[in-house]
Amino acid sequence: MIWMIIAAVCAFYIKGLCGFANTLVFTTILSFKINNINISPMELLLGYPSNLILAFQERKSIQWNICLPLAFLVLLGNIPGIFLLKHTDTRIIKILFGIVVILIGIEMFFREKQKTRQKSSQLVLGIIGFLSGVLCGLYGIGALLAAYVSRVTDDTKAFRANLSIVFIVENTFRVLIYSFTNIISPEIFLRSLLLIPAMLAGLFLGIKSSSVLDEKLVRKLVIIMLILSGLALVVNNLR
Repeated sequence: MIWMIIAAVCAFYIKGLCGFANTLVFTTILSFKINNINISPMELLLGYPSNLILAFQERKSIQWNICLPLAFLVLLGNIPGIFLLKHTDTRIIKILFGIVVILIGIEMFFREKQKTRQKSSQLVLGIIGFLSGVLCGLYGIGALLAAYVSRVTDDTKAFRANLSIVFIVENTFRVLIYSFTNIISPEIFLRSLLLIPAMLAGLFLGIKSSSVLDEKLVRKLVIIMLILSGLALVVNNLR
């Protein structure tokens, strides 16, 4: 249980700071001791309230014209996802997505160095938006979503606010699916409840840190977590 508490504090500190990557941290720490089938639903039950808290915290920065269409794409991503799961080796898909995330992260890194921010192509945004919907709809991985929202928001408050709204829609859908398919067992539900204080402690520490740290530094941390998410996708599926 101590290992789970450490994982929850670390994962949701990053969530409060960057707005995403909690899944990456939580899964990485616990995968040494717990099967993935038990990690995902636990992280989902902890992530759901954290997204509600972040969305409420940054509610003034929510841009519905950004988050609602993207939330729709996330749900739409389940349609090609069903086909891909039946007819394709999902490891290959994850590796390809991981490479895309890394490349986007590197491009964002160099774009941050420019004195004047160039407006992103609507075509590029559309492609990233659809792919992020497929990836998040299939696997609950928010790396491409983060890449998309980072391109269309101007500061970390707006980034966290809009990303949280999209995650709330996606989390609601997955909670229903996991409940109907009994992936969320009574034991996992109880464990998640016991970990909520650790999640809240990490989340609020992260939120507090983000308000103290320099805006540019936080954006750089977002880019670093994005690249690490892509690397994790590639490495975990090359095994």
